[in-house]
Parts: sequence; C-alpha cells; structure tokens
Amino acid sequence: MDLFSASADAAVRAGAPLAARMRPRTLDEFVGQAHVLGEGSALRSLIEADELRSVILWGPAGSGKTTLAQIVALATSSTFEELSATSAGVKDVRAVLAAARERLGAVGRRTILFIDEIHRFNKAQQDALLPGVEDRTVVLVGATTENPFFTVNAPLLSRSLLFRLEPLSTTDLETIVRRALTDAERGLGGRDLTLDPDALAHLVDRAGGDARGALNALEAAALVVEARGQRHVTLADVEDALQRPRVVYDRAGDQHYDVASAFIKSIRGSDPDAALHYLARMLAAGEDPRFIARRMVISASEDVGLADPQALGVAVAAFQALEFVGLPEAQLNLAEAVVYLALAPKSNSTTKAIAAATRELEEAGAGRVPAHLQSASHPGERRLGIGVGYVYPHDHPGHWVQQRYLPEGLQGGYYRPSDQGREPQLADTWRERDKLRPDEPPASPGSDRAAGGGQPRGASPRPSPDREEPTP
Repeated sequence: MDLFSASADAAVRAGAPLAARMRPRTLDEFVGQAHVLGEGSALRSLIEADELRSVILWGPAGSGKTTLAQIVALATSSTFEELSATSAGVKDVRAVLAAARERLGAVGRRTILFIDEIHRFNKAQQDALLPGVEDRTVVLVGATTENPFFTVNAPLLSRSLLFRLEPLSTTDLETIVRRALTDAERGLGGRDLTLDPDALAHLVDRAGGDARGALNALEAAALVVEARGQRHVTLADVEDALQRPRVVYDRAGDQHYDVASAFIKSIRGSDPDAALHYLARMLAAGEDPRFIARRMVISASEDVGLADPQALGVAVAAFQALEFVGLPEAQLNLAEAVVYLALAPKSNSTTKAIAAATRELEEAGAGRVPAHLQSASHPGERRLGIGVGYVYPHDHPGHWVQQRYLPEGLQGGYYRPSDQGREPQLADTWRERDKLRPDEPPASPGSDRAAGGGQPRGASPRPSPDREEPTP
C-alpha cells in the first residue's frame, strides 16, 4: 500500500485541508529542521541517495515527521508501506514483513515501512517488528511525539538512527504561512487574500511550532473573511478562528524577561495564584515550556533550597514529565510543581553559601589541597606523605571524625543554615560539629584501607549554568 505517492495530487483535487495540500513534496520545499536536513547532513544524504536506513523521527506535532515520510515515499524506488500504531496489530506487522520478504526475494526490491505514532505499539507489536528491521527485510521509518527512550524497545531503538525534530521557529512558520497565501496551485493564492502583520504574528505565536496548526488556523480565518465577502484577514479574524485572544508577549523583548522575572518572584514570594497566572500567561503566549521548566529547577534550589529538599526533585520531575508527555497535557505537571514551589518553605542559604565560597576563592585563591586528602594511587606517593593522615569517617562513631578538609589559608564559614522548614533539622548535627571544626590537620593517620582513597586527581567540571536568561 503506497499511501503517500499518489496522495499529493489527489489531495488538491479532493479539496483536502490546506495543511494537507501544502505538505512539501521535496526536501527543497521542506522548511525548518536544518540541524537534521541541512545540506550534507546524514539524513538528507540518505534520502537523496535512496539509501535510507531505519530511522526514528522524534518531535512534537506539526514538526514535519509525516512530511518527511511522504518525501521518502515520493523519492524512493522501494515499495512504501504504512501502518498506524493506533489501529495495526501484531498480525498486520507480520503480514507486512512477509510481503516484504517475498518481494525482496522475488524481485530484489526493498520495502520502507512507515509507522506513525510508533510509541503506541506495545512490546509484543514492537518485538514482532524487530526481526524484519534487524535483517533489513524492511527499512523502518517510525514517527513519535514521545521520548523513544521510554516508549520504543531498546533493541529496536539500537538498530535505528534517531533524529530529534524541534518545534518550528516563528520564522519557519511565517515562511510556511506566506507560501500558503501565495501558492495558487495548492494554497490560497489567486483568492486575493491579505494578512495583517499583527495577525500573522499572532497566528505563528499561537501555533507553538506546529505548521499544521498554523495552516489550519489560517484556512479557518480565510473562510470567515470570505464568508463576509472580504479579502483582508485581521488580528480579530485570527483570534476568532483560534478562539483565543492575543496575549501581549514578546518572546524576544522585555516582556519575556518581565514575565519570567515576575513568575520567579511570585514563587519566591509564596504566592501560588500569581505564579500560576504567569505560568498560564507564558504558555498561552507560546513560550518555550522547557525554558519555564528550567527556571523552576533553578528556583527549587535558589529559593526553596534545604527548607524543603524535595522541591528540587519535584521541579526535575516536572521537567522530565514535560519531555515525556509534551504539551498540552504537561501544563498539569508544570502547574503542580509551580504550586508546590510556591507553598514550600523558603531558604536561600545554599545560594548565599556558594556565593561566599566563590568570593573567598576569588579573593584568597584556591589553596593547596591538604596532603592527607590528596589521592595516593601509587605507593611511592605515600612515601612522600601524600594521602598520609587521612582519617576514614566510617570507622568512627556517628561516621564522623574531626579533621580539616578546607585548603590552608581559607576561612570557610560559607554555609549558614536558615531556621525555615526542614533545614534546622538537617543542620542540627552539622551545627554541633562545626563548632569543633579544626584549624589544623589531624595528627594521627586513619585506617589503611581508605588512606589512599578519594577522587582521582583533576578538578571536577564546573556546572554549566543555563545561560539563556539571567536569574530574575
């Protein structure tokens, strides 16, 4: 069943939706995804040479997964088959593999099998597919909106090339919409329609990187205008078609920073209503949800901190849920985390502690790692005193022993626990021990089994901050 090869012209004749009519037919018509389809890229080269290997295309709705499958169908000399994971079962998979095996043996012709929404295939269905992919009876093109590391069997994933498609940029969507307005053969060209700049901006903002959504909204707005006997599409027409008013929000300008700042400060100020307002506002305006999730992960440590150590896990889980589920459902995960962070007790002790440690590092220098803490991986190093004198805390009551860990010349005292939430309880034992913090290295060596232990030499990599935006 060669689903796509005959569908492009038929779609135009049958009056199919604008998004279907405007689906690109060649790689040159394809807009966006330059990171995987740019000139000389692996995927583009394989398609152009008709030497495609099994691939998994992972990306949000409207990013071009099915379009790429259609382009492959139109370009390949292989037989192109399609299965939908929402309706096909193990029997269907085996039937396609049997036909492909017979075709390959009889006439030497390959089969490319496209499976839309492959994440919906259960383990049995994916296992049935695996032998055909492994021996290349079929070349698999799987499309999924969900993280394939969680939804596609590891053996199947390991035998496929994985390409991640990103939401289309506003520039990409503007190109697609303008093309649809001017294309007389497949689009709205020849109908003398014009689109206000603010209407175009709202259209692409609300599309959220989804080309199909943008074209569906454009077509709906055009039908509304033409029903009135007019030819000019305004912002009000687009709002009417989308059933959503325009949210004033410039993702490249001050509003982006202002709303993000207000969002974080509302969490910091323990106001869940305000935090939810700014979350809804950013989502409604098409803000990148991963940016929002990153700010929440930062806030969990910067503002909640050790007053509720679980807050960081909640924020990270929301980020992972966003990657796993995607919008619009993931707004529930984000909202849950936002409310949790806003209601949690607040402490910025760790924020101040790392700032103090950095400040002393800059003012006093790094200092030499105490000899008893240095790694002694060779017996000769111990003869030089390296690693000698280290006391293994686990050999002592309470798994703690008094000894110096800071380099000589540094005063420490960076961490000052707050009295909020769980932090006093977490810090109680440390408070007592900190009073005994020694000024000099210990005089007696520790157990032989751990004296040379510790981390390998070399500085640990510094954490990479999210440099997209400064902390509001």
